[in-house]
Amino acid sequence: MSRIGKLPVPIADKVKVTVNGQTVNVDGPKGKLSKVFDRDVKISLEEGQIVVTPNNSSRQAKAMWGTARSIISGMIIGVTESYKKSLEIEGVGFKANLQGKILDLALGYSHEIKYPVPDGVTVTVDKSGTKLDVEGPDKQMVGQVAADIFGYKPVEPYKGKGVRIVGRYVRRKEGKKTG
Repeated sequence: MSRIGKLPVPIADKVKVTVNGQTVNVDGPKGKLSKVFDRDVKISLEEGQIVVTPNNSSRQAKAMWGTARSIISGMIIGVTESYKKSLEIEGVGFKANLQGKILDLALGYSHEIKYPVPDGVTVTVDKSGTKLDVEGPDKQMVGQVAADIFGYKPVEPYKGKGVRIVGRYVRRKEGKKTG
């Protein structure tokens, strides 16, 4: 039995939730989210909270039970508070610039990287161009955009140059020893 799955998901005051079969629509002050879930779980709206139950006793149904409940909980948190990831760019001449919905990254390559910011996610760059904030209601999308930007130039372990996600540990290595 799933300890996470059996807990009902409370619905916040400003959030409107509709359940239509396997589709869950969540509407709140920070945005709208919609997701279609697996047929192995049953999602119902009961007395101001969402209850997720497995449709059968298969291994897949048990696995999706807690997963579906966790995703729905994340959707409700996202439309009320919004998710945020912070990134830092370190290196001489490394910077970011936002032009409309295009993020322009100078990361030491011979060309500048132009990253189109997807809808539903906002990216803010500070004045120095070295600190970025990725924010949005969809937890998966915010993490994916941060991972895409990080993937262009991950932090190298010797000098620490590159894009780093704030809060993630970067192992530093010692350089060559002489003598």
